[in-house]
Amino acid sequence: MKLIKVAHNGHEHEFEPQHGLPEALPPDEQVIWQGSPDWRMLARRAFHSRGLSVYFMLLVGWQVVHVASSGSTGLEMAKAIAWTAGLSALAMGLVLTLAWLSARTTVYTLTNKRIVMRLGIVLTMTFNLPLQRIASAGLHLDKGAARGTGDIPLALVGNVRIPYLQLWPHARPWRVSQPHPMLRSVPDALTVAAQISTAWQAVTGVQVEAVRIETTSVSPSDPQPAGGSARGNGQMAAA
Repeated sequence: MKLIKVAHNGHEHEFEPQHGLPEALPPDEQVIWQGSPDWRMLARRAFHSRGLSVYFMLLVGWQVVHVASSGSTGLEMAKAIAWTAGLSALAMGLVLTLAWLSARTTVYTLTNKRIVMRLGIVLTMTFNLPLQRIASAGLHLDKGAARGTGDIPLALVGNVRIPYLQLWPHARPWRVSQPHPMLRSVPDALTVAAQISTAWQAVTGVQVEAVRIETTSVSPSDPQPAGGSARGNGQMAAA
């Protein structure tokens, strides 16, 4: 089973034998769950849209103060403020569009044997992660999120290393030297994590530790990675 399959065009989704999968599943493999990120939460958590919006509002506010203190006419003030506000709105629009496209083109699939991550806006990549190659999985819920969204980072066994830039934004933050694939902003993340835990236990035959759930308020200033230490908060690991 290949860990990574790269498709070199933007239309391959039309010809997928099964939604989100690069090939038809064998008879002894079944889909347990399939889903995509919530694009609004992905924008907040991965693209830091709230932090950027605050930054642009401060930038516009600074422009207002600067133009007002320079003795400019009303028309000059309006032009300067409109220019800054327009560029800020354009930048925010691009960020939100990227988040929407990223969520729209992403499909996470859990089967009874593996986790498949189909990623990529222009260049599509498919990552096959056999459950036997997963050492642990975390659970980080977004406190206050309406759809129960959360992140599920996956630590892999051995020396398997997927480049961070190929995974981003579907990678655990700040783990650049040893990237962890992460299911980002998954709706009903608690249920999904339980399904992954059950499937992992069925494949490995190893008892899963009790899961502790880590939560965080939805905030643009929260840079912490999801899940905690290798076998810490919110982890699925051998007992």
